[in-house]
Amino acid sequence: MATFNFELVTPERLLLSGAAEQVVVPGAEGDFAVLAGHAPVISTLRPGIVDITMADGKKRIFVKKGVAEADPERLTILAQTAVAVESLDAAAIAAELKAAEAELAEAKDDQSKRMAETLVELLKRMQARGA
Repeated sequence: MATFNFELVTPERLLLSGAAEQVVVPGAEGDFAVLAGHAPVISTLRPGIVDITMADGKKRIFVKKGVAEADPERLTILAQTAVAVESLDAAAIAAELKAAEAELAEAKDDQSKRMAETLVELLKRMQARGA
Protein backbone atom coordinates (compact mmCIF):
# COMPACT_ATOMS: atom_id res chain seq x y z
CA MET A 1 0.00 0.00 0.00
CA ALA A 2 1.24 3.51 -0.78
CA THR A 3 2.39 5.61 2.15
CA PHE A 4 2.57 9.30 3.02
CA ASN A 5 4.42 11.34 5.64
CA PHE A 6 2.54 11.61 8.93
CA GLU A 7 3.30 13.76 11.96
CA LEU A 8 1.38 14.18 15.21
CA VAL A 9 2.60 17.17 17.19
CA THR A 10 1.59 18.57 20.60
CA PRO A 11 2.79 21.81 22.18
CA GLU A 12 5.24 19.74 24.22
CA ARG A 13 6.75 17.46 21.56
CA LEU A 14 6.63 15.56 18.31
CA LEU A 15 4.62 12.52 19.41
CA LEU A 16 4.71 10.46 16.22
CA SER A 17 6.40 10.77 12.85
CA GLY A 18 6.77 8.33 10.00
CA ALA A 19 5.31 6.73 6.90
CA ALA A 20 1.61 5.95 7.29
CA GLU A 21 -0.65 3.87 5.07
CA GLN A 22 -3.90 5.32 6.45
CA VAL A 23 -4.98 7.67 9.23
CA VAL A 24 -8.57 8.10 10.40
CA VAL A 25 -9.00 11.60 11.85
CA PRO A 26 -11.82 12.76 14.17
CA GLY A 27 -12.69 15.92 12.25
CA ALA A 28 -15.11 18.52 13.58
CA GLU A 29 -17.59 17.59 10.82
CA GLY A 30 -17.05 13.84 11.21
CA ASP A 31 -14.32 11.23 10.88
CA PHE A 32 -12.34 11.15 7.66
CA ALA A 33 -9.65 8.80 6.38
CA VAL A 34 -6.45 10.05 4.79
CA LEU A 35 -4.54 7.91 2.27
CA ALA A 36 -1.61 8.74 0.00
CA GLY A 37 -2.73 11.19 -2.67
CA HIS A 38 -5.44 12.78 -0.50
CA ALA A 39 -6.87 16.08 -1.72
CA PRO A 40 -5.68 19.12 0.25
CA VAL A 41 -7.84 19.72 3.32
CA ILE A 42 -7.64 21.52 6.65
CA SER A 43 -9.98 20.51 9.48
CA THR A 44 -10.37 21.28 13.13
CA LEU A 45 -10.48 18.24 15.40
CA ARG A 46 -13.13 17.19 17.83
CA PRO A 47 -12.30 15.01 20.83
CA GLY A 48 -11.73 11.49 19.57
CA ILE A 49 -9.34 8.72 18.61
CA VAL A 50 -6.87 9.02 15.74
CA ASP A 51 -6.44 5.54 14.21
CA ILE A 52 -3.08 5.23 12.47
CA THR A 53 -1.97 2.36 10.23
CA MET A 54 1.79 2.30 9.74
CA ALA A 55 4.08 -0.33 8.27
CA ASP A 56 5.04 -1.46 11.81
CA GLY A 57 1.44 -1.77 13.04
CA LYS A 58 -1.56 0.18 14.21
CA LYS A 59 -1.60 2.95 16.77
CA ARG A 60 -4.50 4.69 18.51
CA ILE A 61 -4.07 8.19 19.91
CA PHE A 62 -6.65 10.06 22.01
CA VAL A 63 -6.86 13.77 21.08
CA LYS A 64 -8.97 16.57 22.54
CA LYS A 65 -8.61 19.55 20.21
CA GLY A 66 -6.44 20.58 17.33
CA VAL A 67 -6.07 20.95 13.59
CA ALA A 68 -5.31 18.47 10.81
CA GLU A 69 -3.79 19.49 7.49
CA ALA A 70 -3.52 17.00 4.63
CA ASP A 71 -2.17 17.18 1.11
CA PRO A 72 -1.30 14.42 -1.39
CA GLU A 73 2.04 13.65 0.31
CA ARG A 74 1.56 14.45 3.99
CA LEU A 75 -0.76 14.69 6.99
CA THR A 76 0.10 16.84 9.97
CA ILE A 77 -2.00 16.87 13.11
CA LEU A 78 -1.38 19.65 15.62
CA ALA A 79 -3.15 18.51 18.79
CA GLN A 80 -3.62 20.42 22.01
CA THR A 81 -3.53 17.10 23.89
CA ALA A 82 -2.57 13.68 22.53
CA VAL A 83 -2.10 10.46 24.50
CA ALA A 84 -1.65 6.88 23.33
CA VAL A 85 -4.88 5.01 24.15
CA GLU A 86 -2.99 2.04 25.62
CA SER A 87 -1.34 4.34 28.17
CA LEU A 88 -4.69 5.51 29.56
CA ASP A 89 -5.61 3.47 32.63
CA ALA A 90 -8.90 3.62 34.54
CA ALA A 91 -7.64 6.34 36.90
CA ALA A 92 -6.45 8.55 34.03
CA ILE A 93 -9.76 8.17 32.20
CA ALA A 94 -11.70 8.96 35.40
CA ALA A 95 -9.60 12.10 35.94
CA GLU A 96 -10.12 13.20 32.32
CA LEU A 97 -13.86 12.56 32.66
CA LYS A 98 -14.09 14.65 35.83
CA ALA A 99 -12.29 17.53 34.11
CA ALA A 100 -14.49 17.21 31.01
CA GLU A 101 -17.66 17.28 33.11
CA ALA A 102 -16.42 20.45 34.83
CA GLU A 103 -15.64 21.96 31.42
CA LEU A 104 -19.18 21.09 30.26
CA ALA A 105 -20.71 22.72 33.34
CA GLU A 106 -18.73 25.91 32.65
CA ALA A 107 -19.35 26.04 28.88
CA LYS A 108 -20.60 29.49 27.88
CA ASP A 109 -21.38 29.06 24.17
CA ASP A 110 -22.85 26.34 21.96
CA GLN A 111 -19.54 25.33 20.37
CA SER A 112 -17.79 24.92 23.74
CA LYS A 113 -20.77 22.97 25.02
CA ARG A 114 -20.78 20.62 21.98
CA MET A 115 -17.04 19.98 22.28
CA ALA A 116 -17.34 19.27 26.02
CA GLU A 117 -20.35 16.97 25.47
CA THR A 118 -18.43 15.06 22.80
CA LEU A 119 -15.47 14.66 25.13
CA VAL A 120 -17.65 13.47 28.04
CA GLU A 121 -19.42 10.91 25.80
CA LEU A 122 -16.11 9.62 24.41
CA LEU A 123 -14.56 9.26 27.86
CA LYS A 124 -17.63 7.44 29.18
CA ARG A 125 -17.40 4.96 26.26
CA MET A 126 -13.68 4.49 26.92
CA GLN A 127 -14.37 3.98 30.62
CA ALA A 128 -17.07 1.38 29.88
CA ARG A 129 -14.71 -0.54 27.55
CA GLY A 130 -11.69 -0.21 29.81
CA ALA A 131 -10.06 2.10 27.16
